[in-house]
Amino acid sequence: MLSRRAVLGGVVGAAGVVGLGGSAWAAPRPRPLRVLIATNEPWGTYHVKPLLAEAARRGCRLTQLVPDLSQITPGDPVPVATPADAPPADLLVVTGAGDWPLECAAGFRRLPAAASSLAYLGPTEAAGARQLRGRLRVITASSPAEGRAFAGYLGTRRPVRVVGSPQTDALPVRKPEPGLVLVVTSVTHPNGTGGAAPGTELLLASAERLRASGKSILVGLHPREDRSLWEQYEISAVPTLEASARAEAAVGIPGTVFPLITAVGTPVVGCVDPALTVPDYLLSVCSSTIDDAADAVPAIEAAHLPDAATLADAVGPIGGSAGRLLDVWAHAAHGQVGTP
Repeated sequence: MLSRRAVLGGVVGAAGVVGLGGSAWAAPRPRPLRVLIATNEPWGTYHVKPLLAEAARRGCRLTQLVPDLSQITPGDPVPVATPADAPPADLLVVTGAGDWPLECAAGFRRLPAAASSLAYLGPTEAAGARQLRGRLRVITASSPAEGRAFAGYLGTRRPVRVVGSPQTDALPVRKPEPGLVLVVTSVTHPNGTGGAAPGTELLLASAERLRASGKSILVGLHPREDRSLWEQYEISAVPTLEASARAEAAVGIPGTVFPLITAVGTPVVGCVDPALTVPDYLLSVCSSTIDDAADAVPAIEAAHLPDAATLADAVGPIGGSAGRLLDVWAHAAHGQVGTP
């Protein structure tokens, strides 16, 4: 298993991928950092939520920009604002080059900008990436592998700073329950909040095959998934990453959480569809991939973790990741990281 305190670095592929240490990046804070965040999923506050505890500890103010409040759940802990009501800020962070981040970047032209990968994006250059590149003071990603994909998405050869995933700052201790399989869903139906990933029919059929073979099924729902599709099984009351500590193995549509599940120590099997396109590094952490539900049971029975080098490349540094990300943002806000 990869050490949970490993910090990675190195230059791989077309883009430089730079690992960060700890104390050398203690950020200057003449006042608490104030950040506006715009994501490719305009109302997807779940990408920002893992940063809240460290931000509160430091006195940082994070505000997610949303088009309106129509899809914000009452009690959501992530502070949100429309561009018209946004509070003063020191930095604009975009997590992609989708329509909403581009709109926000155009509306906040005077703010320094950074790009941070908080969820996986394909390695093909986005149509709007060119509009962002000249604005970016720094680019961050959770791991070297994600950094290479994110650089491709942004169409840049600039260094990407590897900070780790805030979701791994408090990894659960793995205690697998015999015969328990975690089913990791994606999103079946696109809506205004974001798109969908093919493969749900295969995953549903695979879950049924696994249950018929005697396996217990625990479902880790994507925050935007249609819950009614999965109500015949136990649906986890805790986030998917936390739930993965209970499972002997997991099966699902490859996504951002896959490397994190393997960091917990749980092997994953990927359900792939001809219409599904994901970065290679998400497939690299899979014990195997299946495109036929008949293969689900043997794939789960044979599931194993990737080798240490693959795991390290895909997961990135573990522990202190939220702090490293906020440090980089603080330096970017003060003009001390990177160049346009």
